[in-house]
Amino acid sequence: MIRIVILLVTLVIGSVANINAQSKYEQGMGKAFALWTENKPFEASNVFERIAEVESEEWLPHYYIAMINALNSFGVTDKEKLTLQLEKAKKHIEEAELISPNNPEIIIIKATINTAWIAYDGATYGMTLSMKNAELYKKAFELAPDNPRVVLSKAEWDMGSARYFGQSIEPYCKDIERSLELFATFKAESTMHPSWGKDRAKEVLKQCKG
Repeated sequence: MIRIVILLVTLVIGSVANINAQSKYEQGMGKAFALWTENKPFEASNVFERIAEVESEEWLPHYYIAMINALNSFGVTDKEKLTLQLEKAKKHIEEAELISPNNPEIIIIKATINTAWIAYDGATYGMTLSMKNAELYKKAFELAPDNPRVVLSKAEWDMGSARYFGQSIEPYCKDIERSLELFATFKAESTMHPSWGKDRAKEVLKQCKG
């Protein structure tokens, strides 16, 4: 799981680090992405927070605050620290959703927060949050069946569930392949919008062929 987190962070940074900043908003976002590139995720999160306070109509700063805190929660064993990070992630992804409702990119991060709790203590959180994640991925797919991150994330979740119940992951390998086809033609709305996932899909596909 830690390897997955590191890979995802790298992918996110790679997709947004070269912003040609113009407005103050873009300059601030560029500074945050630069800090993330320097492996300073929480410093980046602080910058995103300052941007979010000023840019009340922008969902992306909240999205990245939530993403940073969620991804960096995998592997945390201190429950107090974990709770602080995931509560912050939850707060900001809900703020993002208020600004941009029914956004599949946001729904994916909501599911990631749940997955972090499950990874920490599956016995306590597994049953209820797994059900919620199944609903979240279903909703995201209904909203954006051709979004490569939605297809990839849903397939990965389904593969994890299949493994847990001792079932074959093969039915979901076609979904991973489809996500790669979608990544090939996907164009983000801007350099600041989510575009991560292609390399992750390639990694997951190796599991199918391994």
